[in-house]
Amino acid sequence: MKTAVSQALGTLGVALGTMLILLGAGVALFLNPFWVAFEQGRANAAGWTGFSAADLRAATDAILRDLYLGGRFDVTVGGVPVLDLREQAHMHDVRAVFGWFAVAVIAGTAVLLMGRALSGGARWYWRAIQSGATVLAVTVVALGITALFAFDAMFEAFHEIFFAGGSYTFDPRTERLVQLFPDQFWFETSTALAIVLVVMAVVVRFLAARKADRAGRMAAAASIAAATPSEGPTEPSIEPSVEAGRS
Repeated sequence: MKTAVSQALGTLGVALGTMLILLGAGVALFLNPFWVAFEQGRANAAGWTGFSAADLRAATDAILRDLYLGGRFDVTVGGVPVLDLREQAHMHDVRAVFGWFAVAVIAGTAVLLMGRALSGGARWYWRAIQSGATVLAVTVVALGITALFAFDAMFEAFHEIFFAGGSYTFDPRTERLVQLFPDQFWFETSTALAIVLVVMAVVVRFLAARKADRAGRMAAAASIAAATPSEGPTEPSIEPSVEAGRS
């Protein structure tokens, strides 16, 4: 009974760890200056802000740097702060959320490594990874279908979960944060992230299934070998030799 409970908890932990690692990898793939610059170009952030290409890049990179490494989000362009105090406060909240998310991803990685070490790569371990990848893929597909019809509502619900009410609403006519990252930026980034997450989850599920099958075969072979009685060395049969007498 104790072993069954421990394995069930281990399965849950490994599945959740798999989901967190895949989410972390997906977010890291898009939360970088290269993707942000590409998507800002598609969303016409320069037109929204009125910044030159150089000023847009400098302001955005400074905001991302403060998000990654810590800072006050007080970058200026032409001596004028890009973000007002309320926008800066929101970015501090965003950094806190990302910090907790990073802690969760690290914890998930630790759980996966611990599970691998304790299980020895047993079949249940790979099945747990397979389950985590499957749940993530199904969840992302379901959210993606919902977003096609209610993206704004989902975006609002996401912010309500993590941020205080009213702290994340900004006027795109006057406030730079939503000009730097317009709605098109978030819609297309979310779509790309969803596609990448589903692809990664499918690949991980496939690889984990193969590992699980292999581990199952090895365990079955070991059980058969343990159940088969080993034959000891046979003693040589001693037959009396009869010498023919000579006449």
